[in-house]
Amino acid sequence: MNPSSGTAPRSSPSCGTATVWKTLCPFWGEEYQVHLPPTFHAVAFYVMDEDALSRDDVIGKVCLTRDTLAAHPKGFSGWAHLTEVDPDEEVQGEIHLRLEVVRGPGPCRLRCSVLEARDLAPKDRNGASDPFVRVRYNGRTQETSIVKKSCYPRWNETFEFELEEGAAEALCVEAWDWDLVSRNDFLGKVVFNVQRLWAAQQEEGWFRLQPDQSKSRRGEGSLGSLQLEVRLWDETVLPSGCYQPLVQLLCHEVKLGTQGPGQLIPLIEETTSTECRQDVATNLLKLFLGQGLAKDFLDLLFQLELGRTSEANTLFRSNSLASKSMESFLKVAGMRYLHGVLGPIIDRVFEEKKYVELDPSRVEVKDVGCSGLHRPQTEAEVLEQSAQTLRVHLGALLSALSRSVRACPAVVRATFRQLFLRVRERFPSAQHENVPFIAVTSFLCLRFVSPAVMAPKLFHLRERHADARTSRTLLLLAKAVQNVGNMDTPASRAKEAWMEPLQPTVRQGVAQLKDFITKLVDIEEKEELDLQRALSLQAPPVKEGPLFIHRTKGKGPLMSSFKKLHFSLTTEALSFAKTPNSKKSALIKLANIRAAEKVEEKSFGSSHVMQVIYEDDAGKPQTIYLQCKCVNELNQWLSALRKMSISNPGLLGSYHPGIFRGDKWSCCHQKDKSDLGCDKTRSRVTLQEWNDPLDHDLEAQLIYRHLLGVEATLREKQRELSAAGTEAGSALRGSGEAPKDPLAQLFQVLQDLREAHRSSPASALPSETNRLLELQT
Repeated sequence: MNPSSGTAPRSSPSCGTATVWKTLCPFWGEEYQVHLPPTFHAVAFYVMDEDALSRDDVIGKVCLTRDTLAAHPKGFSGWAHLTEVDPDEEVQGEIHLRLEVVRGPGPCRLRCSVLEARDLAPKDRNGASDPFVRVRYNGRTQETSIVKKSCYPRWNETFEFELEEGAAEALCVEAWDWDLVSRNDFLGKVVFNVQRLWAAQQEEGWFRLQPDQSKSRRGEGSLGSLQLEVRLWDETVLPSGCYQPLVQLLCHEVKLGTQGPGQLIPLIEETTSTECRQDVATNLLKLFLGQGLAKDFLDLLFQLELGRTSEANTLFRSNSLASKSMESFLKVAGMRYLHGVLGPIIDRVFEEKKYVELDPSRVEVKDVGCSGLHRPQTEAEVLEQSAQTLRVHLGALLSALSRSVRACPAVVRATFRQLFLRVRERFPSAQHENVPFIAVTSFLCLRFVSPAVMAPKLFHLRERHADARTSRTLLLLAKAVQNVGNMDTPASRAKEAWMEPLQPTVRQGVAQLKDFITKLVDIEEKEELDLQRALSLQAPPVKEGPLFIHRTKGKGPLMSSFKKLHFSLTTEALSFAKTPNSKKSALIKLANIRAAEKVEEKSFGSSHVMQVIYEDDAGKPQTIYLQCKCVNELNQWLSALRKMSISNPGLLGSYHPGIFRGDKWSCCHQKDKSDLGCDKTRSRVTLQEWNDPLDHDLEAQLIYRHLLGVEATLREKQRELSAAGTEAGSALRGSGEAPKDPLAQLFQVLQDLREAHRSSPASALPSETNRLLELQT
């Protein structure tokens, strides 16, 4: 079995894991973050069995409703039983109805107008359905006409039923997919309380179709279980001005910390629990990175860590705020650099697929093949060839790292320089001459390069997980990188004696690494500013890669009319050309984009097609259709386009998920090409990815939320300081006018933000609700 899993906050998967081949106990270890619309009601996880020649089989699913997630504010974590996927429960979409009680000279009548539906589940092989609606009340049934090949049907039909006052019978509206040969497929239903209709007299709107849950289920656990960590964040982000006092206060404390540690940052670290330290570190780091103070913030944390460390061999080995913040910093500021250094080496390991093993107790000669005619390799030959392969990969990696000094971001180099100097000041003796180098490598090698080598997919270096053979090669290579990062200490050599064949390369690597670090930290402030300025002028694309563009000819797109081009999305435009280096290219200005949405499967025979709706230079609406290779790539492109165009004026509220072929839209069969659209756009449904631009207001809101949670503890600390007669900052900030107590300032800022949140719905502040779903499988 080849299991994979995917998540579906609505009708189609937003993301899917890699496939783990030939196992019933897969491990993924993948994380996703999805921004959801306010109307989302559940998230479903489908475990699939991938088939190369036919459709993938659904093993089972786990569905978590919004109420379930809301009941776990710290997140849902644990094993969940897979349940059978029942077609009558796999419903989606909404139906537009008008219900009214009609009074007259005769008996009252219940009038039900079935107007239209949208985003119905495609039940037929052509990627659509043939929907009709069945309305049932008090033993009487009426049906609409059948709309062929549409998931966005329009009926505009009205039915009436005799209504007896006080009747308790419910009105049931069911959507069905008509089939000529087999039984009709259930598309969903809506049930109305007639007593409520008596009181309201009339009701109209879009109603979400509900599943039929009347069937009995297979016993829990018979299909297996899925281990998940899911957390829903529901944040109201205020206008930027509301967060300025908090940002300014924190920045002031960091700036003072360069001359001597302030008070707030140490107290935040002290009151932050271990379980949320990584989140707090990431939020603070991103906030200060946006303010140009990441280096100063980390330098302050370095000082605090060094101040409480007495043994050099324990430096930065704990999960302190300094360690967590530095990890986040490297992932945010150094990921592109990591890709440039490691990418070619990782690709080579995957392509070679060589059998590599150094541990004699794990060698399997049969997996290697023959070195010559009819003579199997001996164990010694396997070990020697494996050592040689690893020496080549390790040497290539260290050489690439040594050549990458100029490619390393200036802010990363400057931060490592501060770390190097601070550690050397703290441990100046000759016996500690390697400690500054080990401090740098503890982050660069042990917490950044080595984990990326071991799990390249988690660092976005590969799209799929490695197979068992390649995983073992990567693990051994990562161990070798760790030995180099530890400066080949006796303790690291003693752990696994069978790594000895790599020692000559490791010793040579230590010398290379020390030379690299010496050059890396040799950066002055003027050079740092010049490099940052040059980098800002050469900003990399937000996203780029090959896509298939569908051309339109005559009355509509042709199934076979597509062409592979290289696309590049920047902060200015979406451009495309034959190759990445082509001088001639076409572009769509980012400011002209009005929507980026999915295209229904039946339009092109593929579920991985998106459309970009934009205005040309003459102001006329245009659409291009782009095909991606998989659902993850599709959603990554949609997410990137939506994020970059979210502030555009004139964004569309509705669109057509089909195409205009012949004389009508394929989705809703409307004949007016300028029709506004039959489905709503989803401009705020996005993925959160490592290369996203910083959202300063969201980070400030998340820090505010954390500080609210520890406010009581901070107030207790303030009382302890007051009782001890401590004047905040007096010993560190020298003579002059006594500054205000930073804790008192912080409490006032928190109170002001609390009031701003309370008044935001009533005062018409342009607040925005940010719902972030964090997933880990």
